[in-house]
Order: sequence, then C-alpha cells, then structure tokens
Amino acid sequence: MRDVAVIGIGLTKFGELWDRSFRELGIEAGLEAIEDSGIAGKDIGALYIGNMSAGRLIAQEHIAPMVSEQVGLTLGNIPATRVEAASASGGLAFRQGFIDVASGLHDIVVVGGAEKMSDVGPEVITETLASGADQEWEAFFGATIPSLFAMMARRHMVEFGTTVEQLAAVAVKNHKHGSLNPKAQFQGEINMDVALKAPFVAEPLRMFDCAPVSDGAAAVVLCALERAKDYTNQPIKISGTGQATDTFALHDRKSLTTMAATKAAAARAFKMAGKKPGDIDVIEVHDSYTIAEIMAIEDLGIVDKGKGGPAVEEGLTALEGEFPVNTSGGLKARGHPHGATGVAQVVEIVAQLKGIADKRQVKDAKVGLTHNIGGTGGTAVVHILEAV
Repeated sequence: MRDVAVIGIGLTKFGELWDRSFRELGIEAGLEAIEDSGIAGKDIGALYIGNMSAGRLIAQEHIAPMVSEQVGLTLGNIPATRVEAASASGGLAFRQGFIDVASGLHDIVVVGGAEKMSDVGPEVITETLASGADQEWEAFFGATIPSLFAMMARRHMVEFGTTVEQLAAVAVKNHKHGSLNPKAQFQGEINMDVALKAPFVAEPLRMFDCAPVSDGAAAVVLCALERAKDYTNQPIKISGTGQATDTFALHDRKSLTTMAATKAAAARAFKMAGKKPGDIDVIEVHDSYTIAEIMAIEDLGIVDKGKGGPAVEEGLTALEGEFPVNTSGGLKARGHPHGATGVAQVVEIVAQLKGIADKRQVKDAKVGLTHNIGGTGGTAVVHILEAV
C-alpha cells in the first residue's frame, strides 16, 4: 500500500447561504482545491463526494455526476462516487479517496463534501437529521438527535460529575476559535453567562450546546506521496486512518458515555500511523453537541474517561492549551453542513500543519487528527495527518 498525501485544499464560507446553490458551493470548494494543488483536470483519476441528504433537502439524488459535470470532469468520464454515512459522510469520503490512491488504482483523486440545509423548514431538518438515528426504535417514538445526545450528557453527569458549566465552556472556547476563522458561520465570541442562559433545546443541552444548521462545501486533492513533490513543497501525509461501526440505537450500547466506534477507529488509525495520543499537536473532533466534544477527547485517549469536562474548563483544549481542540471553531462555530464537515476538518488540519492558519495557528504543529461521527456514533472515522 502506497503512502498518500493531501496536496490541495478548498473551503467555502459556512452559514445560511441563501444566495448560493448546492452546485455553486461544490464548484467553489472543488476548484479552489484543484487550483491550490497545482494539478490539471486531466490529472484527476476519480472523484468522491460526501453528502448526507441532498435527496431530502434539495430534492436531488445522484449528485456525484452532477458535481463532476459542474467542475468539468465529465469530459474524461472520470468515475464519481457519492459517499453517505449521515454526518460522517465527509470523513468517510476522505477515507475512500485515501484507499483508492493507496491501493494504486489512481495517482490523484479529489474528495469533496457538501450540504445545503437552510432552504427547508425546521420540521424537515429535524426529521432529516433524525434519519441518522434508528427510525424504528428511536425516531418513531419522538426521539430527536438533540434528545439522544442530551441523554448521553445527563448520564455523563451522573457517572463523572460533568457540569453544565463544563458543557458551556466547550461552546465558549469554540466560538472564540471561530471568531478567528473567516470561513466560520459564527464570527463572534460568547461568554459563559450567555451560554448558560440560552433556551433549552433538550435538557441539559441549551442552544449554544448545539451546532447550527449550515450550508457549505469543502474539498481536498489527494496524491500518491511519491508524486506529491511534483505539485507542492508541502505535502501533508495521511499517516493513519480508521473506521468503525457501533450499534445503531443507543439502547443496545454497553454505555451511553463512551462511543465504542470512536475508540476502535482511533485505535486503528493510531496503529497504522505508529502514533499515540500524546503525539498529536492539533485536533478537530465532532462537536455537534458540546457533550460530543467532551466524550470524543476521552474516547480518543487525549484525556482519561471522565476528565473531558475538567480539561475544557481548565483551558487544556484552548488554542494556547496543551492539546488544542477545534481550532476552526468546530461544528459548533465554524458550522456543520453534514456532508462537508469531515472534509472541512481535514482542511483545517492541513492548514495548521502547513502553518497557514493565521490568527488561530498552533505553534509548531506537526501532527494532527480528525474525528467525524455519523448520527449518534453508529459510524466513526478517524484520520491522522503529519507534515513531511
């Protein structure tokens, strides 16, 4: 299996982009990544697109050839594939692109992710997101994704003493990071008082504990490492990747405070990369809800189980902390267009490892990690990247 590198990145602004279509967002991110990489269209061997729900949200299925046509790749009949894994669609698309190049099938592939979520009402969004959970045993009985994460949060509080202040600290930190990211949906900081007085979404989770509805797209160009120097002086190697699956419904899990899929995917990625959690300099985790970030840094082995809340509260995960988490602002502040999220995480890590993250740059970042989950953790994808 060959070594693979990221040689180009592209990212649209995230937010409620009323004047932008799904096609326009995909084109912008894709062409930016291609231009950044220095490749030509004829060099591209395949295209992978992460998308959760275009059929429900914009009434358009079969989006892979649509995106391929829009970025001018259909002339060579380049294979284009849509990848779906709920909110892990982007991370899984990136993994599929990695496998393609690592196997030797193609030397260069483009991986994109996109979602247009703001053109429908809240009822449709709630139903669509709930399709990432078990329809028969959860959604049918009225459970929404926020309510399922609320159950995890409440159980985490019971088992480990996690507090609402620690949940709010995640939001405050990520909004501060987002204020430094010109592509983030939310550009302003918030304080603890604002976070703690926001209305409930699903107790104990309040409005600022939840990621927003977002539009946006992200793209990267992957290349065999042996050829990467033909295009860039700063290839970012994909050292490890791991994917894992857990039970679909929460009631079948051994624990509500641990995502077994995250732990398994991380173990596989660390083993492949020859790394351990202490080697990671910068981390992007799936903070769709503040409790999700706390659980993620525990399940990834960054901190011990039960210590995620105190770690955030003490500033260990801040930009200047011991292990910076979600320097982009995370899903919470950068935004969460589901199909784009996993690819956008890679874009942030690549920017950090290349030293081009501007005001949110982590000093001397050499190794980074991304963590993307689908639904309530039925799918987890972890990637480890490093500067070479």
